[in-house]
Amino acid sequence: MALKVPHLRWILAGALFMAAFLNYVDRNVLGLLATTIQQDLNISNQEYAGIINYFLIAYTMANLLSGRLVDKLGVRWSLALFVAWWTMANACTGMARSLGQLCGLRFMLGLGEAGCYTASPKAVSEWFPAAERAMAVGIYSAGGAIGATVAPLMVALIAEKFGWRWVFAVTPLVAVLWLGLWLWLYKSPAAHPNMTADEQNFLAANLASTQAANAEPKASEWALWQRVLREPLVWQLMLARLITDPAWYFFQFWFPKYLRDVRGLDQKGVAIMWMIFAAATLGFTVGGFLSGRLVKRGCRPAAARLWVMLSSGCLAPLMGLVPAAPTVMTAILMAMVVAYAATAWLGNITSLVVDIVPQRILGTAFGVIACGSALGGFFMNKAVAWFIDHRSYNDCFYVLAGLYPVALLLIWNLRKRVNAN
Repeated sequence: MALKVPHLRWILAGALFMAAFLNYVDRNVLGLLATTIQQDLNISNQEYAGIINYFLIAYTMANLLSGRLVDKLGVRWSLALFVAWWTMANACTGMARSLGQLCGLRFMLGLGEAGCYTASPKAVSEWFPAAERAMAVGIYSAGGAIGATVAPLMVALIAEKFGWRWVFAVTPLVAVLWLGLWLWLYKSPAAHPNMTADEQNFLAANLASTQAANAEPKASEWALWQRVLREPLVWQLMLARLITDPAWYFFQFWFPKYLRDVRGLDQKGVAIMWMIFAAATLGFTVGGFLSGRLVKRGCRPAAARLWVMLSSGCLAPLMGLVPAAPTVMTAILMAMVVAYAATAWLGNITSLVVDIVPQRILGTAFGVIACGSALGGFFMNKAVAWFIDHRSYNDCFYVLAGLYPVALLLIWNLRKRVNAN
């Protein structure tokens, strides 16, 4: 008889949390080590931006392809494939000896990492009813933020004692353990042998819409792509992510360099980044909790996500005040508020997609929408490198502060369409 696991759906949310944790540790160590690696390999700011953009180009491509792959292979095997792929790419990064090798390995990393954020929303749609989705998204998204929180401390400890290359050897061991657990644990909720009777009854009563979506007749590959690409809401949400996600990328890829190059911190001092990423963790979890509470009080799910996004968008322009902060700690505190707002926004826009896109095409649609994120990061990297070399970091903060008001206008114009869901 199969072992019955109580609260299985929340344990699966924990597994998604760990995948996102590994994803963000592997993604962020390069930014935390940026100045050290630049000095060791004689890499300029423009070349460093190019390394990141190789990652983002691959990330954009993979968002489109991985979303369709998730819809075809299912969550279980596709996410296992993505984690194994990006783990190998990250492990090899510690052996890079040239700019070209770094570019190639970050490209490979981007091909794998995008899949985490097309597979995870589909897992949420399969296992969680509307009132719990934002919290489930917040949990796995918090895994990324906590991974980013742990990364500065890990980098400071390992790079200080053993050198920067050994930092890239840590996560592969954890990833192997995760893969074994994931392949044993994740199956469709329709016939999961480890699910208790109570949870099975709960899901049967609360996932009627999901079952209806699965009952739709299968369409051809071209028909599915047409359905996604002809949907105006998909393109509008893609644009919203293109406008706002650069702020979150800036914290990951450039803020550690800002602390070293402008605020004068050393490699060990950059570990203070954990505070910013801890605030980002709160954004994912608290943002999900707040919209979930609104749903339980009778608010339509999509409308609940919008209310949290609107409040977050009002806090994000504080980014423009960071350069004027008189001390490092004041700058960190302001950045913490912005990081909280950015991730509360991001978590709820993810939940919004899950709410309004049919499950059969969710992976594909989410991949298209997530392309906006990677494209926004690409253009941001080019702009930041130019500003640093020709003007100053200050202009980067001012431009990023103005992005959320623009996105708020876009979301406000969508309110009637979104509130109908």
